[in-house]
Amino acid sequence: MISHDNQQALRNEIRTVKGHDGRPSHALYSVENYEHRDDTQSPYEILDITDGRRDLYIRYWIKLDRSSLTQPDKWRTFFEWKTKGYANGSGFRLISFIYTDDDGKPYWHWQGDRDPEHPVWEIDNRDIPVPMGEWFLTEFYWHWSEGKDGRALWKINGQVVGDHFGRTTRNHKPIDFIMLTQIYGNANPKHQWVDDIEIWDGLPN
Repeated sequence: MISHDNQQALRNEIRTVKGHDGRPSHALYSVENYEHRDDTQSPYEILDITDGRRDLYIRYWIKLDRSSLTQPDKWRTFFEWKTKGYANGSGFRLISFIYTDDDGKPYWHWQGDRDPEHPVWEIDNRDIPVPMGEWFLTEFYWHWSEGKDGRALWKINGQVVGDHFGRTTRNHKPIDFIMLTQIYGNANPKHQWVDDIEIWDGLPN
């Protein structure tokens, strides 16, 4: 939901910026200055997926500001994918966050859950640095399964943040929608730039 307070709390626009390769590029710029009405967020999403694919791979370049990532004990989302039925409690969600600890040091958090209060599995990664104020490449791969062959893989600049094998859906539900990126959380103000999105129906060689 976009609760933007006349575009003062939240704004999205296409900007011409220096891209990750140093050349001018048209990137999606998003900023959340403050929370308005408890639900200020702006997902960049693909809705009403109907073909029931079991494999999905997404990669893009993203740049995040520094100031929101150095505030103590804060969080912001990164991406979010849901299967059908998640809203009524029968589905599955794959969601990632950037948390900051009590000293304001950011780290990655990733989980699969059946609702926000009940994770099925969780991964924290404090070893791979969270890039601040510079472009970085992010990659996600999801193979849906309720068995051991399920897989959820997340990489940052080629480094593995998490590689989960096992359950990646519930009740055989296929994917319903994808939030490619999301600007949401209590670390405000926060900014992000997104460019060069690729979507594949499987893990590239």
